[in-house]
Amino acid sequence: MMKKILYETEAINQDGLNGQSYVKNGLKVAVSNPREKTLGTNPEQLLGLSLCTCMNATLQAIENEQGLKHTSEVRVSVTLIKGSTGLEFLVKARIHIPDVALSTAQKLVNLAKSRCPVSKLLSNSSNYDIEVVKDY
Repeated sequence: MMKKILYETEAINQDGLNGQSYVKNGLKVAVSNPREKTLGTNPEQLLGLSLCTCMNATLQAIENEQGLKHTSEVRVSVTLIKGSTGLEFLVKARIHIPDVALSTAQKLVNLAKSRCPVSKLLSNSSNYDIEVVKDY
C-alpha cells in the first residue's frame, strides 16, 4: 500500500561539524563541534530541538482532542557519551503538564510517545527515556 506523503524536506550538510547545514530556500544553521568553543549549533542540540518540538506539538494536538488547554512543556537533554560501540547519544525528555493530575499527564505523554514521529524513531533505543515531572 502506498503511503500518502504529507510533507517532505531535504537537509544538506557539506561541511561536517564546522560550517553550515541548510534547507534549500530555507533555514541555514551554523554548525560546530560541541567539544570545541566554535560558535554554532551541533547534532545534539538539533536532536533535542527536534524531539522537544515534535513531542510538544503532538501533546498540543492531544490536549486539544481532550478539550484541554495547551499547557505542556517539553525539555530534552542530549548527552554525548563514548559507549561500547563508539559515540552514542543519551536522550532524556522531561515533560511537565501543569493543572492536570500526574496520572493524567502520564497517560497523555504515553499517547504522545506513541504518536510523535521523532519519539517513534527513538523508541527502540535503550538510550531514550521520557519522564513526566511535577515541576522543573
